[in-house]
Amino acid sequence: MKNSYKRTLKCTALLICFGFFNTHLFAQNVELIYTTESKRWEKPKKFLKKDNSNSNIDITVYIDSLLQKIDGVGGAFNELGWEAIQSLDTKGSKEVIDALFSKEGCNFSMCRIPLGASDYALSYYSSNDVPEDFEMRDFNIDRDRYILIPYLKAALQVRPDLQIWASPWSPPAWMKVNEHYAMRSGNFENAIEGNKMHIGAEINNNATAFKMQERYLKAYALYFSKFVQSYAKAGVSLFAVMPQNEIAYQPNWPSCTWRSEDMAYFIDGYLGPQFETDKLNTEIWLGTVNSGNPNYVKTILNYKSVSKYISGVGFQWGGAKAIPTVRKEFPGLKLMQTENKCGEHENDWSSVERSWSDLVHYFNNGAGSYMYWNMVLDETGKSAWGWPQNSMVVIDKNTKSIKFTDEFYLFKHLSHFVQPGDHFLKSSEGKNHIAFQLKDGRVIVMINNPEKELKIINLKVGNDKVAVEVQPTSINTVIFNK
Repeated sequence: MKNSYKRTLKCTALLICFGFFNTHLFAQNVELIYTTESKRWEKPKKFLKKDNSNSNIDITVYIDSLLQKIDGVGGAFNELGWEAIQSLDTKGSKEVIDALFSKEGCNFSMCRIPLGASDYALSYYSSNDVPEDFEMRDFNIDRDRYILIPYLKAALQVRPDLQIWASPWSPPAWMKVNEHYAMRSGNFENAIEGNKMHIGAEINNNATAFKMQERYLKAYALYFSKFVQSYAKAGVSLFAVMPQNEIAYQPNWPSCTWRSEDMAYFIDGYLGPQFETDKLNTEIWLGTVNSGNPNYVKTILNYKSVSKYISGVGFQWGGAKAIPTVRKEFPGLKLMQTENKCGEHENDWSSVERSWSDLVHYFNNGAGSYMYWNMVLDETGKSAWGWPQNSMVVIDKNTKSIKFTDEFYLFKHLSHFVQPGDHFLKSSEGKNHIAFQLKDGRVIVMINNPEKELKIINLKVGNDKVAVEVQPTSINTVIFNK
């Protein structure tokens, strides 16, 4: 009896030790990184709290439920961003590029460029401003060779496998019915400097602004093909193009509206066949769609044979309401968020809250890629047409100082870890968390704490449970190592 009692005590002690050892090992396999307004990319040593088996689980991550594959995360290259970087010395410019593209930084894997002028170009331009050059004899990317391509190559030197896609804000002006890069004149919302277009040239609705005659359609398809081929010869491969930025919008900067039937007609009859003829591997995506009515996308995808040319759909701002329906009705199609909301140059935590909400919405509705807008701007944040907007990096061209904004760290919390080939994971409902399965077996859970007080978050990841303390008003990445 005495020996039996000793054996029981010994077994109990061993079980307690084994449990402690396992818990300790598990604790070592969990990391936390957090960011607040005053503390950036902090790695606390003490953040795990005593497990209370009776506590309610706040977030459950289902590691056996892989959802969409991740294609990439990144931002936009624009002329004004490169101009700001060029104001720095070699050390400063390297710091900015490394912060965005290195494995130690944001580790961006996919980015966009404008095809011709965007609202953050230095001025209006296209790759062929010679009227009625239907054969594209005078097509060139000479301006880009001095501005955008050096910017891209600086990034590619750090991240050689960076995926790049392009979209035009406007066709060459001579291809539009009003023969102007913009759609309207004067000031528009926060673009206080505007332009001086003749009032009679304005287009104030979503009628197609492109000249729909066959010779223009053929020339525009050739324009896209030559752009892709010219960039490849310059050492920059484009994995995709989207035919039109913000397809249903009439601002006073480069823009062009298209009715859905006309865009379908262009892709099916001209752009798709031109890429086939020229044997281009570059994908065609529909976008960027800023219509919240899913019928806009459905009309195009259901048009004749157009779907065989389209690899994915990119949604921007107003298109957020359309993505759930498109995902449901076209389940095999890749989806992208093409431009996060650009703000008003506030560059503060309110921008993080807005961008966080969009991240959750798009990933929960099937997006496999997500784009920030201007990665880099100067201290004014102004476009050539006067709208001051947010950026991840602010460079003061006068003092040469570099500021990494709150949104920089929000995106770093995601893209530093989440790379092409990883998967979004199913998790319990809630607007303040998202989860991913990485290719190396790790699981990361991003958590937003919008409250102004410390919180204990009880997580269940597969069979593992952990209680994590998160800081007030913070963005957190919890890493579960293998």
